[in-house]
Amino acid sequence: MTQDSSKRKDSQDPMDMEHAGQMERVDQEEIRQIMSKYDRESAFRTLSGYRGLIISALCVLFSLLQLYSTWFIIPSTHMRPLHLGIVTMLSYFLYPIRRGGRKDALPWHDLLLGLAALALFLYPVVYFGQIVRQNSLLPYQYVIGGAAVLLLMEACRRVVGLPIVVIATLFMLIAFFGRQMPGFLSNRGFSVLQIIKHLFYTQEGVFGTPVGASSTFIFLFILFGAFLEKTGVGEFFIDLSNAVAGNKRGGPAKVAVITSALEGTVSGSSVANTVGSGSFTIPMMKRLGYRPAFAAAVEAAASTGGQIMPPVMGAAAFLMAESVGVPYSVVVKAAIIPALLYFAGIYIVTDLEAKKQGLKGMDKDKMPRLLPVLKERGHLILPLVAIIYVLGAGYTPSVAALIGIGIALLGGYMKTFVQALAARVKGRPITPVIKASKGLRPREYLEALEAGARSILGVALACGVAGIIAGMITLTGIGLKMGSGLTALAGGSLILLLIFTMLSSIILGMGVPTTANYLITSTIMAPVVARALSTYLPDVYSALHALSPQLAILPAHLFTFYFGIIADITPPVALAAMAGAAIAKSNPLRTGVEATRLAIAAFLVPYIFVYSPQMLMLNAQWHEIVLIAVTALIGMYGIGMAVEKYWESRLNVIQQLMALAGGLLLIIPGLVTDLAGVALIAGVILWQKAQHPRPGQEPL
Repeated sequence: MTQDSSKRKDSQDPMDMEHAGQMERVDQEEIRQIMSKYDRESAFRTLSGYRGLIISALCVLFSLLQLYSTWFIIPSTHMRPLHLGIVTMLSYFLYPIRRGGRKDALPWHDLLLGLAALALFLYPVVYFGQIVRQNSLLPYQYVIGGAAVLLLMEACRRVVGLPIVVIATLFMLIAFFGRQMPGFLSNRGFSVLQIIKHLFYTQEGVFGTPVGASSTFIFLFILFGAFLEKTGVGEFFIDLSNAVAGNKRGGPAKVAVITSALEGTVSGSSVANTVGSGSFTIPMMKRLGYRPAFAAAVEAAASTGGQIMPPVMGAAAFLMAESVGVPYSVVVKAAIIPALLYFAGIYIVTDLEAKKQGLKGMDKDKMPRLLPVLKERGHLILPLVAIIYVLGAGYTPSVAALIGIGIALLGGYMKTFVQALAARVKGRPITPVIKASKGLRPREYLEALEAGARSILGVALACGVAGIIAGMITLTGIGLKMGSGLTALAGGSLILLLIFTMLSSIILGMGVPTTANYLITSTIMAPVVARALSTYLPDVYSALHALSPQLAILPAHLFTFYFGIIADITPPVALAAMAGAAIAKSNPLRTGVEATRLAIAAFLVPYIFVYSPQMLMLNAQWHEIVLIAVTALIGMYGIGMAVEKYWESRLNVIQQLMALAGGLLLIIPGLVTDLAGVALIAGVILWQKAQHPRPGQEPL
């Protein structure tokens, strides 16, 4: 859009943007259809009558069981099969065999499959003592284990998707045909009975570490998100973002960035974040004058980045802490600077786009005021503040999640109590205050418990099937061989190995939830990258290893985690970008390309932090961390200028290259690179100012 046309757009009816955005907000039915199309986990049955009530009751009981197991510890040998059995049963009840299947009926065969899955997974719980005492498994026990694994894989296909199931199947075939496998895939081979025993009757298969994490703190944090959503925190984030940035240049886009960053601390789904806040922000951006593809791309890129935004991040971050063997607080701390750079990059590009197009902000008088918003609903962020504090104090994620849930439940009532007390002191009646209480109603408690149980299904199934992959790798011992093979393919080059890891993470992540993607790539690729880093960067990683062996492998896991996430905005699949395009009515491929361009930080930062782990606050002093953060943010501005090809006017090729080089040099920690980066970016700015002096000022 030209500058003149955008100005004409701005001149329309003095622009009551807030009301316009509300009028144009996508209706709930369209949101549901978009979610069902682009998010497999949202394509569930909606049953009415007694069937719906029974399934809702089962979900509530499941959540209560999980809470019970937090207070009264159930052994992992019992809790993991029980957790996975209930999840598998609910998946058959809630998800049809085909995504386009009927959503208003529960066929008898799915009912039987669900009950059979629960019974099979309960077997190792009920007969645990007998199985332990046996010298060998009986034939019927192999049948039970094999049938349970197959039912788990089919449930995962329905809820999560086919890719992770195909990969798990390939690894089982590698184990079975081990002697016939070529190259580093060769192994001594294992029978079907040996594979079943390893997968179902040990804790190195489907009941491994991923399911252990899913059945404990991951479920609690998902339940925390469900309760927090019931408090109305989503609308609060939108109003807060409007109060902060709504009237700024290109306001709606900046609102989208800030809202998505805040909502990402609660939700771990790129598509859900995109549709949830995008139904409000994308129509506003279009009305202001942003191109539809750009508007959708801003929302998709920002929503995808929500999964790397502390303190909660996505479920994969909890799995990372469990896999690496570090406290979750260490993962959160390591993610802070990269997350800031990610969102800073998107914010900067949207600002430069608005500047280039001559787009203004929304009418300040129509925007919510910051102080009234905080005064009225500021208590809604108390659960997040509490979680940050509790994690920082060294408590476990489970304790942090429980405290967060408790404060989310009581936050509204605490505010009512304070208001009632103030009314009593001033001699005013307290009955109206109590009637206007913002606390959760009993029905909302039940709805949150049900939502938490539904939300864990995809995560738990992905964890169970990822356990098959991990189990086959440990059984066959091909992990080391695979690492050697990939290193040889890279020709001994660290940068090539990192590129191979990036490409594999993106490819595996196309159409796969981030949790499943991380479980696959971290199992296969993260150990390879970790060994390569210790080989090619011995000084850097020997220092980390001296502090803690676990810290030395954290950058490798974060590397795969980041590229698994951005698969949601990388064409050709790019589910989050597709969902944003559906709202904006824009070209999906063009939207994906725009989103990839906006998320440039996600493609650059991981390479930098594996070479310089100080960016992850690992083995760095506080003054070094501050310097790294400040210079990297300035560097992101330079990269934003290069990506947008604009500052005061369009950048020529030389200016664009200078801005890009300066930005990269500033992101890389080091005094020499910082000085060189500042010089290059300052050179571009002075050059632009010389080309476009202010009125009354002579050209330089």
